[in-house]
Amino acid sequence: MSDNFAEIESIVGYKFKDRGLLEVAMTHRSYIHECQIERVSYERLEFLGDAILEFVVSKELFKKYPEKSEGELTKLRASLVCEYTLSQIVKLLGLGEYIFLGQGENNSGGRNRSSILCDIFESILGAIYLDGGMNAATRYVKKHLLSDSDIVKESAFFDAKTSLQEYAQALGHRVTYKIIKETGPAHNKTYFAACFIDDKEYEHGDAGSKKLAEQIAAHKTLVTLGVS
Repeated sequence: MSDNFAEIESIVGYKFKDRGLLEVAMTHRSYIHECQIERVSYERLEFLGDAILEFVVSKELFKKYPEKSEGELTKLRASLVCEYTLSQIVKLLGLGEYIFLGQGENNSGGRNRSSILCDIFESILGAIYLDGGMNAATRYVKKHLLSDSDIVKESAFFDAKTSLQEYAQALGHRVTYKIIKETGPAHNKTYFAACFIDDKEYEHGDAGSKKLAEQIAAHKTLVTLGVS
């Protein structure tokens, strides 16, 4: 298990003094319930990480874009800290395979579920803050989230449904969305949305809410069309 922690540290870019914090940050409650072990889940660390993320992103955007209004900064921040953005980062980093999951959650696709992956980004951030302080936490956020290219890209994602609607209307077409599937228990559903332009089906998106699933489908459709 120590080898796994070393691999996670290498991926994240931070070496923990207390690896117990990292262990907690990677533990889903399904693992605790199924294995009946004395360990806490990542939920408290995720709560802390969420607050730290909001502060760090707000501070960095405030410094980086002195010309932008409060509304523009709020919009940029929302695009950066949304479930889709954070889950995609964790997915690209390959951290999903290291999560301590119960077998049932694992079998139902938990390692790729956007809500869980988003939580992992924030729980790791909370763990880094407790282990190394605000400077270490800020470096983590800047390393994985706040490059110039990411800010432009994720802002485009935030506007995906609006952008696709405007693009289609200009060409005389109509955009609609359909929820084609729902999986998971009532308290933790995953929705699968399909994007249609007129009667032609384009891309799909899946997320923990219908709105976000549609947003992902719209963003993927823009990419497919070469608009974004």
